[in-house]
Amino acid sequence: MKTRIVIGVSLIVVVLAMANLFAGQAQKAASQSAQSQPGLQMQPPKLDAGAHLNPLKIALLHWYLADTETRVGVGNEPLGLCFDGANVWTANYNDNTVTKVQASDGQVLGTFKVGTQPYGVTFDGADVWVSNELDNTVTKLRASDGKTLGTFPTGTFPAWMAFDGQSLWVPNARDNTVSKLRTSDGKILGTFSVGNAPAAIAFDGADVWVTDDASVTKLRASDGTVLGTFPVGNGALGIAFDGVNIWVANRNSNTVTELRASDGVVLGTFPVPANGPYGIVFDGTYIWVSGDSNLVILRASDGAQVASRQLTSAGVAFDGAYVWTAESNNNRLHKF
Repeated sequence: MKTRIVIGVSLIVVVLAMANLFAGQAQKAASQSAQSQPGLQMQPPKLDAGAHLNPLKIALLHWYLADTETRVGVGNEPLGLCFDGANVWTANYNDNTVTKVQASDGQVLGTFKVGTQPYGVTFDGADVWVSNELDNTVTKLRASDGKTLGTFPTGTFPAWMAFDGQSLWVPNARDNTVSKLRTSDGKILGTFSVGNAPAAIAFDGADVWVTDDASVTKLRASDGTVLGTFPVGNGALGIAFDGVNIWVANRNSNTVTELRASDGVVLGTFPVPANGPYGIVFDGTYIWVSGDSNLVILRASDGAQVASRQLTSAGVAFDGAYVWTAESNNNRLHKF
């Protein structure tokens, strides 16, 4: 018995030593990667805390920020992105299609026709919804094979949508409204007034948040009651929920605003050198912000910038391990 205990303790010591060794190698690799890619600026590379606590996470080969990059060609001018649990979908604005990309290896699985100038894509747990900006409709596609299940009217200029677990919420930029649709049949359950030119929506588990020109509006998801309107920066566009707080990309202010989801109190406003921040996503630790000149990574705990990459990009999505962003000008996706 004593021999078994000694062997067990020795194994634990070996595993911990290997974890520290691999963590050190990760830092070294990150530093070398930054030096070999002038556009990538690390300050310095930040090890994922999970790698210290769980050595098995090292097997993902993703223990530091922006360590790898994969490019995937898609349709013409990709904008909105979403993840369906296995695949990434992109709305290709200038060829009226959506592309389905296998997240594990970047293989294109299909390209499917939708309405005119598709802008946003959202997954509802079974199907993918696409907002067709010039048609004033949303199209529902079966996620398994891309088959069109229906096209349904919304308000004018539908933009970036969100799913609340039961219903689809669509911001109508030209109407200054938000439409709530039943996902089973596309029926409109309600239309609610919000601010000027609503652009994007996020769901926080109970309420829906909508960006507009310089504020966000919080609606109760159950009935659309307005719970508050909170000022942010100019040109508020992309929006994300980190489990506690709401983050907003302010396109015309070159900032990101963090609000407490419980009451809308502004917790911080952080400059981002993205030259027009656009999309925003939370990866469990960091906030990724796309823009016209840079992809910027902020630490969610304090808003500090930890990395940036010279890249013109629009929509962003997180697949559980990697972040994807749409490079609209070159008709491709990047996987980091």
